[in-house]
Amino acid sequence: MIARDLVLKQSCAFSFLEVFMKDLLEAIWQQVDTDYQPYEDLFHICKETMKTDLKLGVSYLKKLSDKLEMVIPITEDEDDIHSFFSLHKRVLLAAAPHDFESYLLYVEWNRDPEKKFYPPRRAILKQVVDSLQRLADDELDLLAISLPPGTGKTTLAIFYLTWLGGKIPDKPMLTGSHSNAFIRGVYDESLRIFDRNGEYLWHDVFPGVEVTNTNAKDCRIDLGNRKRFETMEFTSIGTGNAGLYRAATLLYCDDLVSGIEVALSKERLDKLWETYTTDLRQRKIGDVCKELHIATRWSCHDVIGRLEQEYEGSDRAEFITIPALNADDESNFDYAYGVGFSTRFFHEQRDIMEDANWRALYMNQPIEREGLVYHADELRRYFELPSDSPDAIIGVCDTKDKGKDYAVLPVAYVYGQDYYIDDCVCDNGLPNIVDVRLVDILVRNRVKMCRFESNSAGGRVAEKVQKDVKARGGITQITTKFTSENKETKIIVNSAWVKEHCLFKDESLYQRNSEYGRMMNMLCAYTMAGKNKHDDVPDVMAMLAEFAQSLVGGGVEVFRRPF
Repeated sequence: MIARDLVLKQSCAFSFLEVFMKDLLEAIWQQVDTDYQPYEDLFHICKETMKTDLKLGVSYLKKLSDKLEMVIPITEDEDDIHSFFSLHKRVLLAAAPHDFESYLLYVEWNRDPEKKFYPPRRAILKQVVDSLQRLADDELDLLAISLPPGTGKTTLAIFYLTWLGGKIPDKPMLTGSHSNAFIRGVYDESLRIFDRNGEYLWHDVFPGVEVTNTNAKDCRIDLGNRKRFETMEFTSIGTGNAGLYRAATLLYCDDLVSGIEVALSKERLDKLWETYTTDLRQRKIGDVCKELHIATRWSCHDVIGRLEQEYEGSDRAEFITIPALNADDESNFDYAYGVGFSTRFFHEQRDIMEDANWRALYMNQPIEREGLVYHADELRRYFELPSDSPDAIIGVCDTKDKGKDYAVLPVAYVYGQDYYIDDCVCDNGLPNIVDVRLVDILVRNRVKMCRFESNSAGGRVAEKVQKDVKARGGITQITTKFTSENKETKIIVNSAWVKEHCLFKDESLYQRNSEYGRMMNMLCAYTMAGKNKHDDVPDVMAMLAEFAQSLVGGGVEVFRRPF
């Protein structure tokens, strides 16, 4: 085979190792080769590479591991299958002390497939694992992870702690949480992984490291040499940690917000931030200690929210959020072996939970209840349009600017002083596709007048849409208006008019993942108390308020001359 010939000809030419490895890998990758020997030879060359270039050698081991996962299922010879499995295990073991994902796959090698943690969750958690690796490789200083409950984020962090403990046993790590029960759980699970007689292969990865001391009362585990500050220390926040704990490798904070009661109180969140900065973060030693935060995003004023503001624009911090449901309203966590959550489960949870709680706990969208401009339960609703013909049909459009901005165009059927929002576009797709949809909604609803905001690309879009509407026989007269006032002020001062005059469809008439549902979610998520991810919908409703009021003519009154 091509790969084996390369090995036989050049296996001793280690001075040209990097060039040789690239040629060899390319040869192997271009063919589905079930001949075992080239892979065995390649493994030994990877190990030789690690002696002179650790990072390069580990990267080759990972590629070899990926290739073995492809080759094993299609290998027919039973002896080769056994050899491939044995080789795959040795490849993972060689990489495990340096590569977190290889560690995850190796330490569970002997466990029953249905009991394994990482393999069934790998498709989703891989992006988190890669970021944890970047944290360990000093490419990040801070990593924050927000996933729905029960999806494996804390268990993944426990494996991470045990991996770092084996790599750097003589420096302390500190884990903090709001709960003593949580702390004890992490402590106990770490000991299970360290157990030489247990089902995990941790001692294979770190054969020269032993558990030298444990303290169940104070939740401390020491690895390697005995020292004042143990390798793994665990504490609940606010219990007075001065002089008792240090963090040199990692400060790991998990769910510092105990629940919704704290999240609803700005004062308690302020106090929590103060406690975190003075009680936990002050335990860090030097500039090399990394931070890992895992938490439900209850509020933009919680610890992760404030860190996000502090590190905005920094390439040394990463904030990962994976919601329960994807853009197609399907589960992101439907893991193998029934260890995850189906789309049906999440839909049922959404149906029985209060919307703000659902979005915070499962979609990781922090909601500031006290600062909400539009509460869903205070909006006027309707089941069907009045039977009479409307006085007018109007629309307003806030065009898509850039990035993840949305193009929003609500259509209002006007009956006297009431404006029924009966149709909408709420789309952040490609501009050329969105422009076609804007034309469609204006023609479909026979909108008489529509105002486009002319800021940025709005004027160009308005001109193009007007031309296309006319070409399709539409009757819409489009006007443009440049807005110079502060957007937040405009939204707030016009919110009262929207609540008084606008009627929205009853919630039973649309799906939450529909375009109309997306519009309503964005409207009811806008807050004065924190940073808003999307303000396009409340902004366009403010535009509607101003446009509607501009169409109302002044009254005429006849009166006697006063002189």
